[in-house]
Parts: sequence; structure tokens; C-alpha cells
Amino acid sequence: MGMLIDDLLMLARVGRRDLGLELAGLNSIVDEVIKGLKADAADRQIEWKIATLPYVECDIALIKVVFQNLLANAIKFTRPRTPAVIEVGREEKNGVSTVFVRDNGVGFSMKDADKLFGVFQRLHRAEDFEGTGVGLATVQRIIQKHGGDIWAHAELDKGATFYFTLAKSECDELKAKAAVLGDMA
Repeated sequence: MGMLIDDLLMLARVGRRDLGLELAGLNSIVDEVIKGLKADAADRQIEWKIATLPYVECDIALIKVVFQNLLANAIKFTRPRTPAVIEVGREEKNGVSTVFVRDNGVGFSMKDADKLFGVFQRLHRAEDFEGTGVGLATVQRIIQKHGGDIWAHAELDKGATFYFTLAKSECDELKAKAAVLGDMA
């Protein structure tokens, strides 16, 4: 019950909190989160694949919450796998940088994907996987607060991938303009 109350308070705070935007490297945030999670998974064989991630303008504390939730879920839902494979990467499509967290866990049916980000929506039995059903709702709220979007793709017994974008920052636009001007010189 205490965890549920804490998670609901976090969800409420995210909605009221003003963003404190700073330029941050996502790799340093991911590394910090993984260090914190490794203690919980010390008895597990987990293969971490971490790509070079972008620097973004974000609220560092909130993006850390995003990665804590997504990576903790990946650890949880890969519990039946040896080795568990958890990957954090990025894709560029049409000038938009998309970050993803992928695992080889139990996955879920895409027919239930619309329930993923709802409060108290669980796609697995509480007896099989612990949790409050609030984490992904919090993640979605944080990503949307940053002007981004989040979605997932999965297959039952083959794993899941969560994708998210963040709004382009003025830094990104200035870098793009500088690159164009540099090409013209």
C-alpha cells in the first residue's frame, strides 16, 4: 500500500511540477539508473547493451524517473530469461531522435497496448509480476510534459520495446542551423 501511495504521489507531482530544463547526456542518466538497479538484480545474468545516446534539453530528475521505470520494468519482465538482454538505444527517423528500451522478456499482446499507459492498468497478473500499475502512466506524463511522445511494441514471450521522443530544443535547432551554414561556407 505504501508503494502505491508513493507512486500516486509521484504521478500527481509530475503534473504540477514546472520543468527545470538543462542540457544533459542521456548516457550519464542511464548509467546512474543502471548502477542503482544492479543491486536489485545482483543474482541475475543480465546483458546490458547501451548505445551512444543523444544530449537533450530536459528536466534531469524527471528523465531519470523515466529510465528508472522503463529499466526496472525490463528487469522485472525478463526474470524468466537467462540471460536477460536489456538494450537502450536510439534511432533517427526524419530528423527525429527516438530513444528506446528493449528487452527479451515476456512481452505482451499488442491488442492490449492501449491500456499500457493507464493508471492501474496491468497486462500481467499481480501474482506473476509485482507492481502498482502507476509507473508507465507516470512515464507517459513526464514524456508528454517534455513535448514528446511514447509508445511500445511487443510480442508475447518475445519481449517489449518502449520508444520515446522529446521535443526538439533550441539547442538542436541551433546545431542544425550551424551545420547548414557550415555546409554553405
